[in-house]
Formats: sequence, C-alpha cells, structure tokens
Amino acid sequence: MAEDPVLKGFLSKHPGLCLDTSIFIYFVEEDARYHGLCAPIFEAIEKGHVRAATSTLSLLEILVQPYREKLDDLVLKFYALLTTYPNIRWIELSKEIADSAARIRAEYRLKTPDAIQVATALSSGATGFVCNDPVFKRVREFECLLLEDCLQRRGR
Repeated sequence: MAEDPVLKGFLSKHPGLCLDTSIFIYFVEEDARYHGLCAPIFEAIEKGHVRAATSTLSLLEILVQPYREKLDDLVLKFYALLTTYPNIRWIELSKEIADSAARIRAEYRLKTPDAIQVATALSSGATGFVCNDPVFKRVREFECLLLEDCLQRRGR
C-alpha cells in the first residue's frame, strides 16, 4: 500500500504522539483494513522520527479479548511488542492524570477510558493523537488523526 500523504504530513508535524488502544490492535493483529496505515506509524516510532506515548489503560483494553478467547499466543505477541518496542512510553494512571481526566470528562462529555487517554496524551506533551474513534475529535488541545478518515479520503 502506498504511503498515505495525510498520515505522512501528520507524522512530520507531530514529533510527539499519543496512540489509542485500537492502533496497537490493528498493528499486531495485522488488521486487513487498517494495518497499512499503522505500519508506517510504528516504523516512524521505531526509527525515532516520532515519540509515542499511551496509557497503561491500553494494555488492559488490548488484552481483554485475547484472554477471553484464551489466545495465549496473541497475549504473548502483544506483550512482546508492548514491552520492547522502542520510543513508546507507557504512562501509568496517576492522581494528576485522574484529576485531569475528570476535568476532561466533564468538559468534553467523554467516557472515563477516553478521558484517561486524553489526559495521558496531554501529560505526555503529545500534540497529535492517533485513533479511530471520532469522539476524540471533540478535544481541542491536540490534533486528532482518525485512520478511517485517511481511508475515506482515498475513497475506500
């Protein structure tokens, strides 16, 4: 798949990103629809062109389905990526992030997990947020890139 010009521009504009849970899932599970957009993101992170952060909440969200379906190989595949991938910072839920998430939840009317992701992004200094949930477009403190929007622009 040819590199997406919108994605390329977004990555060059935002050296500090926050990744929502879905981006990890699409990448590791090689999702047919979104993997081609996730691969360049993880390549840029691996090469150090961008720094990435995510909440440890993502780990919880990522592992639920593999544990439910008793897919131990997939659990191990996620752990291999998540614990060794360079230039990804895992940010734990702190009192400060919880307080920020409560304010964000109140202001933007987000669900608690989404507010935690936003608070994590802000605490990490990210100026870009990569996800696939339009609810994050409400947030004014960073630029949001939805993978689905990249596909829509291509007419897929």
